[in-house]
Amino acid sequence: MSTVTTQDGTQIFYKDWGTGQPIVFHHGWPLSADDWDAQMMFFLSKGYRVIAHDRRGHGRSSQTDSGNEMDTYAADVAALVAHLDLKNAIHIGHSTGGGEVARYVAKHGGGGRVAKAVLIGAVPPIMVKSAANPGGLPLEVFDGFRAALVANRAQFYVDVPAGPFYGFNRPGAKVSQGVVDNWWRQGMAGGIKAQYDCIKAFSETDFTEDLKNIEVPTLVMHGDDDQIVPIADSALLSIKLLKKGTLKVYPGLPHGLCTTHPDTVNADLLAFIQS
Repeated sequence: MSTVTTQDGTQIFYKDWGTGQPIVFHHGWPLSADDWDAQMMFFLSKGYRVIAHDRRGHGRSSQTDSGNEMDTYAADVAALVAHLDLKNAIHIGHSTGGGEVARYVAKHGGGGRVAKAVLIGAVPPIMVKSAANPGGLPLEVFDGFRAALVANRAQFYVDVPAGPFYGFNRPGAKVSQGVVDNWWRQGMAGGIKAQYDCIKAFSETDFTEDLKNIEVPTLVMHGDDDQIVPIADSALLSIKLLKKGTLKVYPGLPHGLCTTHPDTVNADLLAFIQS
C-alpha cells in the first residue's frame, strides 16, 4: 500500500494513478478514498493523474486518537502533496472533504500548488447553529450523531446511507443495496474515535475566513435536496464569500450525488477543469 507518514507518525494511505495534471479528491465522513471510484476512473480515462487519500482515522490510514480536526487534516494533505510534489493541482472535496479543501487551499495552497478547487455538497462556511449562524443545524443534531455512533456504529452506518445520504428515503427513490453496503464497508473500516471526533470537525469548524482567502477559481456544486448539508446554509452562503466562485445547483439531487449521478457530476467537473 502507498502511504505517507506525517510529522506525528500517522500513516496516510493514498492512491495515485495515471499522469498529466493532478486531481486530488477529498472524501466525506466517515468514508474513504473509495468513495471517489466513479470520478477517479472517469478522469483517469481522460488523461489526468488522479489521487485520493484516506483521511487520518478513516479507511486504511492510521486509526488515530488525536489530530482529528481540520488544521491537522489540512496539514496531512500538505504532507501528501509535498511527498508527491504536486503542482497545478485541482482539489475536489465532498462534504467534510469540502471543508478540508477550503482549509488546505487557504493555508497551504500557494506557490503554484493549486490551480482550482471544487466544493461538492460541502460543509462550509459552518454547519452548527449559533447567534452568528442562525440558519445552521442545532448542536443537538450532531450530539445525536455522536450518541448513535457510540450506541451502535454498525447500525448507524446502515441507517445513514439507506436513508438521507443518497435520498433513498424519498418517495420513488431507486435504492441500490450495493451502494448502501459500500458506504457501510467504508465507514466500518475506519476507527470509531477518529470518526466521533470528526463530527465536531465537520459541524463546528468555521471556514468563513478560509473561503475569503481562496485565490483560485472555485466551483461550488450542491443538490437542492441535500438532507445532510442543507444548501441554504452552505453553498448559498459559501458562494458569497469566494472571490472567484461559480455555483451549480442540482434540482432534486441528494448529498451523495457523486455516486447517484456520476455522469452529471463528472461532465460538469470536466467542463470546469478545462475552462
